[in-house]
Amino acid sequence: MSDRFLVAIGYHGNSFHGSQVQPEVGTVEGSLQQALRRLTWWSDGCLEMSSRTDAGVSVRMNLARIDLPQSVSQKASEESIVRALNDHLPVGAVAISANRAPSDSKVRYAESRRYLYRLEAIEEWPFESENADISEACSIIEGEHDFTNLSKLVEGVEPVRTVEECTPWLAEDGRVIGFSIQAKSFIWNQVRRIASALAGIASGRLSISELESALGNPEREVDLGRGPADGLVLWSISHRDFESSFSDDLPPAASFSRRPRDPRDYRRWLSMSHFEMGALLESEWLSRLN
Repeated sequence: MSDRFLVAIGYHGNSFHGSQVQPEVGTVEGSLQQALRRLTWWSDGCLEMSSRTDAGVSVRMNLARIDLPQSVSQKASEESIVRALNDHLPVGAVAISANRAPSDSKVRYAESRRYLYRLEAIEEWPFESENADISEACSIIEGEHDFTNLSKLVEGVEPVRTVEECTPWLAEDGRVIGFSIQAKSFIWNQVRRIASALAGIASGRLSISELESALGNPEREVDLGRGPADGLVLWSISHRDFESSFSDDLPPAASFSRRPRDPRDYRRWLSMSHFEMGALLESEWLSRLN
């Protein structure tokens, strides 16, 4: 017999080769499996992740469904389960909080997922960008569309999705840092391909009409590019069986430096931008662990 828990998990994208178990490389799910085995809590089928993420994608909050033996769950508090997991997880990952859940709770059936993408980290992003253009492009992406041209489709996956919200992420001086996007579910590479399209509009590589055509004519194959994984963060998940301590508020712009004007300084700044996001995530996690 077992009891079901939903556990909030965060991790740095550069610490893992994605979320799903893969042979001979470190993954988030693999690290959770190892932790559960060391704790003697493992049983076949006891672990499932809510959202799958590619290598390089960071996560402020994902959810894991963990079924624990009743010999453990009846004695352990939610806080002690989190502490025990963290004692056995690598430093690039963290268990943040845990909730008991109904035995039939489906961790993948989230009410919504929110991603952030730091558009400034894309190489073609211009030093000066027009907020109006990005706002218009975001409004086009909102709503129900066939995202065949803005995703990497896998056979049998439905390409129609409804984007509930897509908004520019702005600094205090009004410059565009990136964008925030929310939907119940996303297709593989959907957010990264949207990011590339937005960067293309900002740089002049693409027009608004080309984005509209890509969405409105999915039968005509076009490639609008794919943004790098390290600009993407799974920010939050809303699930009816999980009481999250995280808000959907965007992170303060003061945490992020401005991209340099000289393109020759881009790669040095890009390295710093990775540290900025990493520090933000650590701060978000620590504030909820203490």
